[in-house]
Formats: sequence, structure tokens, C-alpha cells
Amino acid sequence: MFTRRVAVVGTGYVGLTTGACLASLGHQVVCADIDTAKVERLRRGVVDIVEPGLSDLVTEQVSAGRLSFVVGATAGVSEAFPGSSGSGDLDAEIVFLCLPTPMGVGGVADLRAVEAVVEETRELLAAGTVVVNKSTVPVGTAGRTAELLDRADVAVVSNPEFLREGSAVHDFLNPDRIVVGCDTAEAAERVAALYARLGAPTVLTDAASAELMKYAANCFLAMKLSYVNAMAELCERVGADIGDVTEGIGYDRRIGQAFLSPGPGWGGSCLPKDTHALLQVADAADFEFRLLRATIDTNTRQRQRIVDKVRHAVTGRRTGSLTRVRLGLLGLTFKAGTDDLRDSPALAIAALLRQAGADLVGYDPALVAEPGNPDRPLVDEVEGVPLVNDPTEAAQGAEALVVLTEWPVFRTLDWVAMAGAMKQPIVVDTRNLLDPATLRRAGLTGYGLGRREA
Repeated sequence: MFTRRVAVVGTGYVGLTTGACLASLGHQVVCADIDTAKVERLRRGVVDIVEPGLSDLVTEQVSAGRLSFVVGATAGVSEAFPGSSGSGDLDAEIVFLCLPTPMGVGGVADLRAVEAVVEETRELLAAGTVVVNKSTVPVGTAGRTAELLDRADVAVVSNPEFLREGSAVHDFLNPDRIVVGCDTAEAAERVAALYARLGAPTVLTDAASAELMKYAANCFLAMKLSYVNAMAELCERVGADIGDVTEGIGYDRRIGQAFLSPGPGWGGSCLPKDTHALLQVADAADFEFRLLRATIDTNTRQRQRIVDKVRHAVTGRRTGSLTRVRLGLLGLTFKAGTDDLRDSPALAIAALLRQAGADLVGYDPALVAEPGNPDRPLVDEVEGVPLVNDPTEAAQGAEALVVLTEWPVFRTLDWVAMAGAMKQPIVVDTRNLLDPATLRRAGLTGYGLGRREA
């Protein structure tokens, strides 16, 4: 069986998923991280992030001897793999950089973590090693990485990830496509061969095209989400139903059903920074990307639109006061299936509601305590929003409940009990998650997005 020695630097969502999944494909993988305590937890099989299937996969691959964890990038790329003959340790053949590239000043991607690891390890890489940028990075980063390495015997490849938080393991093992970009065909083919067992379509291209491909995909999805949120608002104004509209257009194979659900706005660790980063790329190329800028502006406006909807639902007036109005927030993570709070639209809306004078209390199933698990204590507060460990506590004395994250468990809550705990029987469903008839039977008035019932 084809096997490579792979080092993965960084054990966040992308790095840990990449390492565990590559190990499951038969490769020998070492994951490196600078957080000593985190490495120790991973060695014990404790995965900090909420990602379905990931914890079991890590445990399975560690037990199989194909996955291990070390502290520091230098340990990961050099002398981390035991020699088969017992004659010493071997170096990594392929090194994945799965490092944070957060939004920096002006929206440009901050590459300091990537550059620091490159400079730290460049002298330790064996001749013929392939360095792979897995992180989302601006066009030209592969070239910049090669300059920092200053190693003619080390190739740099762009291999962007297309993983969705909450289904990252599934997405890795069932990809729509594999994208590999490099100006050296042999290096690109070596990286593509890592995924051979998946049988996915593979796009071999130059590094710049591969880097741009990730931004193009994410920004297109952001545009689609902003579009459907604008359509939901138009539906409310003309008396149409967004559910019927999106069902109808979704059957068109040129459009598809995905990313046609209205919501409180898009967020998370990817779309906000990637849209701003692509704007920076466009500006640097002297191109006015008006469509992308409008996408971002529409998303920013959506947050205030949700606040206005809550204000109108509670007071009956779009200019009514929310001062000292108690609101229960259901869901704070940026999407269901994850505990990730980065750039969460729920938290952005909570901040606006708090500025308007509302008293907030929140509940999120990903943030509750797990009895007997010291690694999952109850989070008392998130960005000024006090948290409770039970949804009924969030409803207690509330003048409205606001559904901000599309957790399926919210559909099956005891809505009669929730209504009985509330001061006013109002639910603002920003995800169109709940059945309006269920709410009505519980004595609640529901307000969705773009629905005739609203």
C-alpha cells in the first residue's frame, strides 16, 4: 500500500482533521503543535473541538500506530518518524502547514504564523521534501513561502481545504474535488497521490490558481447567502414566502438547493476573513470588486435587520425600546454542529441587542457542561452574554426567545413548557428552523424570515 511520512503543523480544525484522515488512508502522520497541554490531551485521545467523528478517528489512528503528536514544528518535520530497520529516525516527506491565517489590519490575511514556521524549519527539511500550504492564504503565498525557504531542493504546493465545520471528517473523506497547485508537476502529483484512495476528481494547476480557487469558492457561497437573505426581506415586503421561492429555484440544477436558507448572516472562521482577503487581492490588482463588496455590506446590514425584527416583535414598533427587555438567545455558535464562536453572527446580533439596552441570557448545546468531564465545564459567559445550562432557563421571564443557531434539538424542545416560562409568548426564528404550527399550538407567536406567517 502506498504510504508517505506526513507531518502536519497545527492541530486546529483543519490540521487535526487532515492528520487523522490522512492516517486513516494509511499514511504515517505526526501532528505538531506549540501548545504542550493540548498535545498531551491529544495523546490521551481528548479532542477539544466539537467535530462529529473526529475524536473517534483520532483514537482509532493513535491506537493503530499511524498517528502521533509532538510539541513544536521542528519535532514534527525532523526525526519524528521511527526508522523501519531501527537504524534511527526519519524525516517527513511531506509537510502540511495548517496554521491560523486570521484577518489582519484592513482585511488582509495575517501570515505571521505560517512565515514563522517556515523560517523555523527551513534548515531541517530533508532534500526532496514537499511543503504544502493547507491554510487559506492569499494569491502569491506559495511563491513567498518558496522565497522564505530559499531551498531549491524543497517544493512548495498549494492544497486548499474545502471542509465545513460540523462535517469536516465526512468532507475530507468524501471530497467533491482535490485541488493541488504547484509550478512543479512532480511535486503536485506526489501530493495528489496522498488522496488516491478517495477516488475524487483532482484539479492539478499552478499555485496561484489553486490559492485563488479557495477564495473564489467561499466568496461565491457568501454571495449566495447574502442574496437569499435579501430575497427573504423582499418576500416579507411583497407577501411571498421565501421557503416556496427557494424550493422552486433550488430545483434548477444551475442553482442547486445548498446555501439557500435565510439566516442572521454568515460568519465563522472562513467566510468573513476570506471575503475581506479577496477584496484586498482585488484592490492590489486595481480591480473594483463591487459585487463582493455589496455581499459584505448586505451581510453587515442583515444583523441590524434582525435586531429591528426583534424590536418590532416585542414592542409592535420598529422604533420601540428594548431597554431592560429580557431576551433569551437560543444558539451562539456560528452554525450548528460546532462549538466555534469565531465571527458568529449570533454574537454580533447579541452585541447590537445589548447596545439597545436588552438584558440577555443565552443557551447553546455546544457550550453546556458535561457531568464528570473536566475538559467540558460550563461556560458561564460569552462576550457579555450570561449562559445557562438548560433552554427553559433561557425562557424564564423572557419577553421573547430568539433562535440564532440552527441546532436541530431546538425543534424538539417542550415548547409548551417554554411558553409557560416566558413573560411574552414570542419567538423570533432567524433560521426558519421551527415549525410555525408547533409554536402556535404551544400558544406562541413565531416570527421567521421571509415567511407569510411573520
